[in-house]
Amino acid sequence: MAGTAKAPAAEVEVAGHTVRLSSPDRVIFPERGFTKADVFGYYLAVGDGIMRALRDRPTTLQRFPDGIGGEAFFQKRVPARGVPPWLTTARITFPSGRTADELCPADLAHVAWAAQMGTVVFHPWPVRAGHVDHPDHPDELRVDLDPQPGTDFADAVAAAIELRALLAELGATGWPKTSGGRGVHVYLRIAPRWTFTEVRRATIALARELERRRPDLVTTAWWKEERGERVFVDYNQMARDRTIACAYSLRANARATVSTPVTWDELPDVDPDDLHLGSVPARLAQRGDPHAGIDDAAWDITPLLEWADRDAAAGQGDLPYPPDHPKMPGEPKRVQPSKDRDRPR
Repeated sequence: MAGTAKAPAAEVEVAGHTVRLSSPDRVIFPERGFTKADVFGYYLAVGDGIMRALRDRPTTLQRFPDGIGGEAFFQKRVPARGVPPWLTTARITFPSGRTADELCPADLAHVAWAAQMGTVVFHPWPVRAGHVDHPDHPDELRVDLDPQPGTDFADAVAAAIELRALLAELGATGWPKTSGGRGVHVYLRIAPRWTFTEVRRATIALARELERRRPDLVTTAWWKEERGERVFVDYNQMARDRTIACAYSLRANARATVSTPVTWDELPDVDPDDLHLGSVPARLAQRGDPHAGIDDAAWDITPLLEWADRDAAAGQGDLPYPPDHPKMPGEPKRVQPSKDRDRPR
């Protein structure tokens, strides 16, 4: 018996460019039956929202050429050959000193091209090309509220609500979104005046203040053995070369969920599993983008840096970096506390 004929490739006009969509019927999310054409169409449908998150940002692509469950890899370098002449890139330098020309979406055609290449998840840097020294000065402070074993999305929401109150005291506006899993992300638009080291230090100060107010709910402990059943504020998401799936990015799970911007009012009632490839485009069309105003004003993080100075004077200095990051001045030992022979008992 003859096999089922494959759907032909198509050429789609996107933002004034022609993007080729091959193998449109290839299944990317087997459990839901979503195909490559569905992923491609999804990203076109949420174009305004995802471009607000990606425009002019060096972006790492998480690709699944054979679909979820198949081979996956992170692509940081756009190939030197075989790409459209209109594709925009930005050169970034990693902490190791190596460089890469990453995709830097100037329009929605860049997102469509990435989807054609099997990209499911978009991981932009918190910097924008065009800023002075753009790879080194973030314009986005990202707070990642990560529930630990024994906690769930409701706990992350509770931590986010506490964070919102704290930000209000500082005169800052936070923009929440689901992670696409059990976590919550809160973004702040900041002026691109400070280095990654300074913005990470500010994030630690914010996380510590949140922890002081709700020690039962929140932890800044890097080592898992010390976190307990609390929500971890992953301050190292502001370390250089660390990225988070952006607003309106699909996530690489069987449910095809989306990291979805939400309003503060609706956050307590959201079910992340309801926000997926099949539902988010209609939601965006009907309600608009809750992050539509994120670029209206940039906040000055000086109060957080003052808190960091206060904490340092009280003996609370830096916290460990990720294991693959170069050792930083003033950083404590990267030794699991239970294995640290020099730790006071």
